[in-house]
Amino acid sequence: MSEAAGHEASQDMLALVHENLNVWGFPHEAVNLGFGAVNLKTLIMTWVVMALIIIFTVAATRNMQLKRPGKLQLMVEEMFQFLRGLAYENLDPKKGASLMCLLFSIFIFLLFSNLWGLIPTMMSPTADVNTTLGMALFVFILVQVLGLYYRRGGYFKHFFEPFVFFLPITLIEELSKPLTLAFRLYGNIYAGEVLIAVLLGLIPLTATIFGGFLASVIWLSFSIFVSCIQAFIFTMLTIAYISQVTAEHH
Repeated sequence: MSEAAGHEASQDMLALVHENLNVWGFPHEAVNLGFGAVNLKTLIMTWVVMALIIIFTVAATRNMQLKRPGKLQLMVEEMFQFLRGLAYENLDPKKGASLMCLLFSIFIFLLFSNLWGLIPTMMSPTADVNTTLGMALFVFILVQVLGLYYRRGGYFKHFFEPFVFFLPITLIEELSKPLTLAFRLYGNIYAGEVLIAVLLGLIPLTATIFGGFLASVIWLSFSIFVSCIQAFIFTMLTIAYISQVTAEHH
């Protein structure tokens, strides 16, 4: 069997596994809306994740207390304090404070998105490269806007440093940032979901509870760790990119 034929066979097997696991009847095909194709399953999963985040944050902040905070409140506070420490360490407190809500929103959206696909029959929005490219493009535009805001016309000087003929290299470096952000996140989350789908699909439904769920517990545990790490890395790199363009140059 040739390499191309083997790849096609593996794709067919993976498609069959996904179809067997699609108990909710989510659409697999992209729909053309005139201005471009939209993956309805990714869109539905994104809406579900956003709804879960709203429910989680409302539940965590509904009855906030100083003396006896609830478990959800403590969880949110710990995540916020952790990100604030990173932001203040890389940015000055004034800049970090102004960006904390945005950074926390990015982190919690990516965290919920990454973890959602680990539930059998569900899918992570970040397992679709369009989602990760959209997030990376947003960060790229944000970095450029903040660079112009804090450094005004002096922002463009760094494209020509240390010499003018470094301009092509600097442009390539800037354009590579959103690509690395997008494909690092997409590759890790998609690969984890593929392996989970294969584990669930290869073991007969009658072998264990939830098909191959029990057999994939170890990989699920590792995927939870990877999902948290990838959300952290994306947010940390966002902070680092903002720090680079907003730093004072003397």
